[in-house]
Amino acid sequence: MRTWFLAIGLVLGIPAGLGCDTAKAAFDCQSVCSRYQSCFDSNYDVSACRNRCRDKADNDNTWQDKASACASCIDDKSCTSASFNCATDCVGIVP
Repeated sequence: MRTWFLAIGLVLGIPAGLGCDTAKAAFDCQSVCSRYQSCFDSNYDVSACRNRCRDKADNDNTWQDKASACASCIDDKSCTSASFNCATDCVGIVP
C-alpha cells in the first residue's frame, strides 16, 4: 500500500514541478518585456519579446536564470534606476 501511495505521489508531483518551471519562465519574461515597453518604447512588441524569451528559456537554463535575475533586479526600481543598476543583468533579454 505504501508503495502505491509513493507511485501516485511521484506521478502527480513530477508534472506539477515541471509546470512551475514553465510558469516561472513565463512570468519573468512577461515582466521584463512589459517593463521595457513601459520605460523605453511604448510601441515595443511585448508579445514577440515574451515568446522569444520563453523559447530561449525552455532550451537554456542559463537564459532562464538570466531572465529571472533581470526581473528580480528591475522589480522595485524606477525606470531610471533599473536602467543604470540592472543593465548587466538585463542585457540581451531586451534590446
